[in-house]
Amino acid sequence: MSTHVSECTGRSGVPPLPFEVDVYQLSVVLLSVMSAVWPTPAPPVSERWRAWPVARVFPDTVTGVSPSGARVTYVLAGVAPEAPCRVAFQPAAVRPGCRVALRATYADSTQTFVTTVGIAVLDGPGRGPWGAGRPATVRPVAFPGGPAERFGPRQYFTGALIGSGERYLVATAAGYADGRSYQPGDRVTRRLRDAARQVATTLHRALTR
Repeated sequence: MSTHVSECTGRSGVPPLPFEVDVYQLSVVLLSVMSAVWPTPAPPVSERWRAWPVARVFPDTVTGVSPSGARVTYVLAGVAPEAPCRVAFQPAAVRPGCRVALRATYADSTQTFVTTVGIAVLDGPGRGPWGAGRPATVRPVAFPGGPAERFGPRQYFTGALIGSGERYLVATAAGYADGRSYQPGDRVTRRLRDAARQVATTLHRALTR
């Protein structure tokens, strides 16, 4: 019986004094208030790529606008494991000083277009926006069982590269979900160019703003 009392009171069988209980409860309240007023500091921009959860770096959906002004939704098809930059990007796409690469692939809601986006984490500030036509860019990543299952190096038609004063370069490679291969001189539709640009712009802005 005495053992039971000792466990409940925590002080050799002597119950806590009323003021001790009040002080404890007040401490809990103060800690809760301080946590709300002074939340955990946000990670610096340069560390967001590893401090943020994957779902924040590569959200389930990215919103864009079609040439007609209609809302377009790009849906996440899959996220690739971290990779060395030389594996994830074409050689001319990133300069020396690229530390690691993150990649994911999106498809528009009609499953017509697919876009792989790559985030190059750099040792120093990235270059400014650049890229038109079919630039050197991220290497496409396919994911089986969905609209991106036939997307590869021969299937990308266009891309975009976006950098800034922060330590990221965001690049995209966009093509068609039906697996058609690019041929020199092939026409690139505006919607496909927009997909490459809008996905790159949205993810770069989220990482750096």
